[in-house]
Amino acid sequence: MAKTIAEINEKIKKGRAVVVTAEEVISIAKRKGVAAAAKEIDVVTTGTFGPMCSSSAYMNLGHCNPRMKMGGGKVTLNDVPAYTGVAAVDIILGATAMPDDDPKNRIYPGEFNYGGGHVIEELVAGKDVRLVATAYGTDCYPRKKIETLINIKTINEAVLFNMRNAYQNYNVAVNLSNRMIYTYMGVLKPRLGNANFCSAGQLSPLMNDPLYKTIGIGSRIFLGGGVGYVAWNGTQHNPSAPRTEKGVPTRGAGTLAVIGDLKQMRPKWLVGTSFLGYGATLTVGIGVPIPILDEEILKYTLVTDADILAPVVDYSDAYPNRKPDVLAEVSYAQLKSGNITVSGKEIPTASISSYPGALEIANMLKDWIKKGSFLLTDPVATLPGVGAGIKFKTLEERPCPEGGPNHESCQENSITFPSKDYR
Repeated sequence: MAKTIAEINEKIKKGRAVVVTAEEVISIAKRKGVAAAAKEIDVVTTGTFGPMCSSSAYMNLGHCNPRMKMGGGKVTLNDVPAYTGVAAVDIILGATAMPDDDPKNRIYPGEFNYGGGHVIEELVAGKDVRLVATAYGTDCYPRKKIETLINIKTINEAVLFNMRNAYQNYNVAVNLSNRMIYTYMGVLKPRLGNANFCSAGQLSPLMNDPLYKTIGIGSRIFLGGGVGYVAWNGTQHNPSAPRTEKGVPTRGAGTLAVIGDLKQMRPKWLVGTSFLGYGATLTVGIGVPIPILDEEILKYTLVTDADILAPVVDYSDAYPNRKPDVLAEVSYAQLKSGNITVSGKEIPTASISSYPGALEIANMLKDWIKKGSFLLTDPVATLPGVGAGIKFKTLEERPCPEGGPNHESCQENSITFPSKDYR
């Protein structure tokens, strides 16, 4: 018999809901059968904990005396630049932002010891952060410079807003070249010396709801140690990726845009992270509850690491040059065994995300729900699915001649849209 989220929430309030993790549900269904498990289980919790570059925080700093228009000026937090093109005292700090004086890869490979993700972690930990702002001054906002300490308690809103998190499957990175290379997938040794992957596999949120039947806009989630929400589909959301007969994508597919109150979060689950030779980012903890509304939904949560295939991609040539070449497909069970075989060679594997961390998140979310402190939400809209017609786009160069994009010869190649009468 089908259930509703409202009915499940009533059971949660009364302390009667049956909640299990995505790891636990697999053995329960094997033991009791799918029909019985679907009837008994109300919620399956998922988790992932890995570096997620498309993360950021926006905040309102409050007005100083005299007032100052930081919008259009320059702001740094612990020397890391924030985006100011919003309003007088609203700023956005990106996880990958770097101090201007960081040598980056001028000293190769760069260490990238401190960036926006580290500032976010320190803010969440309650530490003071040095704010330096300069502005051009106006009649109503006359001040032109301020240097002061702020922390998460002294500012108004502080919101984590991540445009692309919880990737549904991803590449396994290897290196076919004869030299060491440094990537966002970690350090890759030459001549297939190692293989790095980044996913919680069978615990990963979108792997347990591969066709987005329950996860949608407005879904309440565990985010960074606090409560957050799915705000939209994430950037690069690609539901048209190839899939197995069970709907499990074999390439990078769906993504989530997520949002939550930074003041509720914990530094354990938002960790500034450095990638040698590549840059800085933020490691984010996300957990999503899957309401078991019927047998179909339960079947999706029975996905195992053996069911999930990932593409092995060469990051020395194929990836940077946007070639579609895939060396092999391997399962997460193989990846987690410690070795895979590619082109006849046995290669050691390593994960740059944390499965133990993902499991801890799934168990924390399970405890929250069982204690009645976390209720589920009905999505206000679904995520674009397989039939949405979304096609993954790439950036194709269309050089304009001297004179800029408004030059008549450039306009000849521009995209035109049919006119409409909106009166």
